[in-house]
Amino acid sequence: MSDAKEGNKFVFQTVGFDARFPNANQSKNCFQNYIDYHKCITAKGDDFAPCKQFQRAYNALCPNEWIGRFDEQREAGNFPASLEP
Repeated sequence: MSDAKEGNKFVFQTVGFDARFPNANQSKNCFQNYIDYHKCITAKGDDFAPCKQFQRAYNALCPNEWIGRFDEQREAGNFPASLEP
């Protein structure tokens, strides 16, 4: 989840509804946001602010061990999807 500081209290935010993934199971949504983030930073660079939305989404939706596994696969060159823009 993402948090934004507002005064002295935190406002917790989560990912909004995505019509591409209407069901309760958000596994595909997690995976797609991970892919979209890495495609975005490849195309636009790490400092491109709209890419951060994809990062916040996959961090909120994906279990940490999945993110770790995705990172390991990406670094080893055997990630199951293309990350080219």
